[in-house]
Amino acid sequence: MSKWNSPSWLSLLDGSACPICVRGQPLDIIDTLASSWLTMSANAPMPGYVCLVSRIHAVELHDLSDSQGDAFMRDARVVSKALSMATGAVKLNYEIHGNTLPHLHLHFFPRYPGDPFEESAIEPHRAQQPVYAPGQFTEIRGRLLAALLPNSSSKADGFGAA
Repeated sequence: MSKWNSPSWLSLLDGSACPICVRGQPLDIIDTLASSWLTMSANAPMPGYVCLVSRIHAVELHDLSDSQGDAFMRDARVVSKALSMATGAVKLNYEIHGNTLPHLHLHFFPRYPGDPFEESAIEPHRAQQPVYAPGQFTEIRGRLLAALLPNSSSKADGFGAA
C-alpha cells in the first residue's frame, strides 16, 4: 500500500492525527499573526530559519477560502519583510511541501554570502549543527520580533507569544 493511501496518511490529511491540530498549536511558537503561528528553533538548517504555520488545518493553499488564503499570504509577506530586516539576508527562499506533515506551513530560508548551500538549493538534512554562534539565535529572534511588532501579538518584552 502506498503511503498516500494509508489510513495513517488519511488521518493526517483530515486533521484527526495531525500533531499540530491534536496539540492545538505547533512547537516553538515565537509569535501569533492574523492567520498563522510563527515558529523558530535554535535547531535550524540556516540562521534565521522560520516556519509560518496556518492556524486552520488545510493541506493545500487552495483548501483555504479566499479570505483565509489572503490572510495567510499577508502574514507571509509580513514575515518576509521582517525576516529580511532582522537577518540582513541577501535572499529569502520559500518552500511549501507538506509531504510528511500535511498541515499548511511555509518555510523561510534566509540566504547569505558564503552560506553552505550558496551554489545550490538548501538541503536542511545536510546542515551542520549548530548553525548559530553563541547568543546569535536570541539576537536574531529579538530583531525579528521587534520588526513584527506592529503586525503581531508579541509581548512588550519582545520575546513573543506562545
